[in-house]
Amino acid sequence: MNPLASTDLASQASLPPDTAPLSFRRVRLAGGASPAAALGGRWVGRSPEAIGAPVLAPTLAPQEALLDAWSTTGALQAHQHGCVQYVTDGHWLHGVAVADDRDGGVHAATQRAYGDLFAVLAATPCTHLLRLWNYLADINADAGGTERYKQFNAGRQQAFLDVHRSAFEGSPAACALGTHGGPLRVYFLAGRVPPVAIENPRQVSAYRYPDTYGPRAPTFSRAALADVGLGRRALFISGTASIVGHQSVHLGDVRRQTEESLTNLAAVRDAAAARTGQPIAASEMAYTVYVRHAADLPVVREVFERAVGPASPAAREAIYLHADICRAELLVEIEAHGFIEHGSRGAA
Repeated sequence: MNPLASTDLASQASLPPDTAPLSFRRVRLAGGASPAAALGGRWVGRSPEAIGAPVLAPTLAPQEALLDAWSTTGALQAHQHGCVQYVTDGHWLHGVAVADDRDGGVHAATQRAYGDLFAVLAATPCTHLLRLWNYLADINADAGGTERYKQFNAGRQQAFLDVHRSAFEGSPAACALGTHGGPLRVYFLAGRVPPVAIENPRQVSAYRYPDTYGPRAPTFSRAALADVGLGRRALFISGTASIVGHQSVHLGDVRRQTEESLTNLAAVRDAAAARTGQPIAASEMAYTVYVRHAADLPVVREVFERAVGPASPAAREAIYLHADICRAELLVEIEAHGFIEHGSRGAA
């Protein structure tokens, strides 16, 4: 095992012995009904709660939706605070903050959503963010002379600073995508033990980007490792695109951008394996692939499936969404998560 892994992970607090384990499944549902034992998750497809990013693949029935369901065997309680609805068993918490940015703009809506989110965490034992998923309409559009994504970044960073949470080293794994309408939605997963942040050696950490990308840097780490019970860790990989250092590369070439995104995903998996001494197979992870132009889906899918194995669980279960990426020149973004058994020796 890598000596760094022993130091970093040994210093991580342990889960309470009575913790119900956290699990994940991607399920098809009709009518928007959540499965039993689900804390919650992100909806796509035909659900009133779905994000405004049409499903390009797989094919869904007319009234069908997909839920990325995070579940536990603990007793669940549902609550609401401000713009946040959440479910918790006292050890794990999943919620969504929904804020309309038409009144006051993106910056204010983001601060409001994150302010309510942090108030929820402060009032529960689940104080540590494991993963965030951010969705806002027209992410690359100009609003009052500033791109909406840059306004989002400013509001997000300020919300972290307002409650004295790190907006830099150790910030949560996250993504931010552009939808085709609808309010700002911030999905979040939290627990009682802090995760270990992972960075990509091929990239500048997002929170260290130069101000050419906006007055406030994005607040996220490239990935996070979290103990989720039953001798397992979860690796949450943030939205990953065709960026080397801090620059977008392969402009206008969706094939090479997809390949570069997959290279970055592999680098993050390798960085996580260096921490744990336990590789995680690309073919066993759960993926969401965001595609800017629907016409690019065949190329993106072909490159992705070749990388993970066309018959693998990853290829069979991946979902492809029609969404805008945080930089206007980026054509594809891929996020992933998977589980590592303590002591396992899976393929890289």
